[in-house]
Amino acid sequence: MSGELYRAAYSVLLPAFGDLHLDDNVRRYLSRGGVSLLLGETREEYVGRAMSEVRKSAETQADFVNIARQAASLAGAPVLIAVDQELGGIERLHQLVPAIASRAQLKALSSQDIEQRCFEMAQAARSLGVNLFLAPIVDVVTGANPWLLNRHLGADPVEVSRVSCAFIRGVQRAGVIATAKHFPGHYVTEEDPAIAQATVPGPLELLHDNLEVFKEVIATGVKAVMPGPAVFAALDPEHSASTSSTVIGILRDTLGFEGLIISDDLDAVSILRGHSITDTAVASLSAGAHLLLVSSESGLDAIADAIVAAVHEGVLDRRALLASAVKVRALANATTDRNASSQDKS
Repeated sequence: MSGELYRAAYSVLLPAFGDLHLDDNVRRYLSRGGVSLLLGETREEYVGRAMSEVRKSAETQADFVNIARQAASLAGAPVLIAVDQELGGIERLHQLVPAIASRAQLKALSSQDIEQRCFEMAQAARSLGVNLFLAPIVDVVTGANPWLLNRHLGADPVEVSRVSCAFIRGVQRAGVIATAKHFPGHYVTEEDPAIAQATVPGPLELLHDNLEVFKEVIATGVKAVMPGPAVFAALDPEHSASTSSTVIGILRDTLGFEGLIISDDLDAVSILRGHSITDTAVASLSAGAHLLLVSSESGLDAIADAIVAAVHEGVLDRRALLASAVKVRALANATTDRNASSQDKS
């Protein structure tokens, strides 16, 4: 029984690391049940919205292919290989895949053109072993938001929806899972959630445009949604969106989203809010998240231990944990099956 729970506990973790090297922490995680990795970027690259020249000159397509193959071998199962590949924002795959367009250029492109460009870009990503994009950003930003500066698609919900839905259709047609973020929509966020406790102020009415966009991307068929890192005081004044059963309940029950719910970075100050990473991980799962984004250096074994302990203590529902693990593994299997099918047809 505990072996099954431990395997599930590792299966619901999405560890992030900055280079294309599987260290001992990640190797152990994969051998114990982990099936997801985020090939991330440095803080400097994140802030600068661009990969460093050193990275771009050093990384090759073969590096991505090799790390994906190593991960699957260590896991003994299909693995979700995730990257931030945003529209005009952070593009983790830099020049290794075809560029789509700048944020300014997107406005002049038809939805069909955007979809086709995203399809071709995602096809290239699939050939590298990547099968999960933590994108698009669908927040309709109407005020101060240095966190999403040069990453979001603007203040017009119609345009944000048009471009985001085209992105989702294109990448998912290529067999890459798209993730709409950051639910329920950070229209104003004055603090950087990575380093400060961020809040989205105001009454529920100000969320209307953002929620409408999320309804449309869900109707389009987006397979994953990421709740954000800020506190929405009008919904839940105590917990970030990624640890709030109220916020995730709106996504799941009110909007009817049945896909994968991926937490934002649980190591962020705005999500931790003074709590330990282990307590925060349990809180996010209890709130309804299926897959937890964490640093690979945040103590993966300790987090897994805490998840299993929470089940034994009755804090976390056993069936919910096992169902989350099944959902994560099913998506990993589906992307692999699709890739094999497409290769058979070629």
